[in-house]
Amino acid sequence: MTKTQYYVAASVDGFIADRENGLGWLLEFGMEEFEGDYEEFLSGVGVVVMGSRTYEWLLAEGSPWVYPEQEAWVLTSRELPPIEGGERIRFASGDVAALHADWVEAAAGKNIWVVGGGEVAAQVADSGLLDEIWLTIMPVVLGAGAPLLPIAANTSALTASNVVALPSGAIGVRYDLRAS
Repeated sequence: MTKTQYYVAASVDGFIADRENGLGWLLEFGMEEFEGDYEEFLSGVGVVVMGSRTYEWLLAEGSPWVYPEQEAWVLTSRELPPIEGGERIRFASGDVAALHADWVEAAAGKNIWVVGGGEVAAQVADSGLLDEIWLTIMPVVLGAGAPLLPIAANTSALTASNVVALPSGAIGVRYDLRAS
């Protein structure tokens, strides 16, 4: 069954980007210890979904498209330039609840990854469509920035599983939002 997942890293105080929407604080950590988990996660993903700011951040990096094996939806209300290798990218606007069925179909039995940002993930969560949060809590405090998940209302208690302490001091945890 296809799951809709938010795989994300955040600071201890709950931010996914700093005050300037930058990720320099995250990129300072050696990514080697996260690669195995990331590769395993990505192998189960058929569709990636992101907002325009995340897409523009990837454009600014100047690298070819980083998700060539997945269908991609970029949620935006404006025209954005193409990215090298991004032949499987769709630009869409509208209610995520209405788009979700298309994501599930395109995922073809694999999972949907809400890549970013927090606002897109919050829209999906507020629509009752987010199944899991795969969160890596990084050992840094930012004080301000883009929030992890700015949802409209409180959730009930989440079910935690697969809690892992990493050598860098980061903590990985998976939360189930739709526990049965």
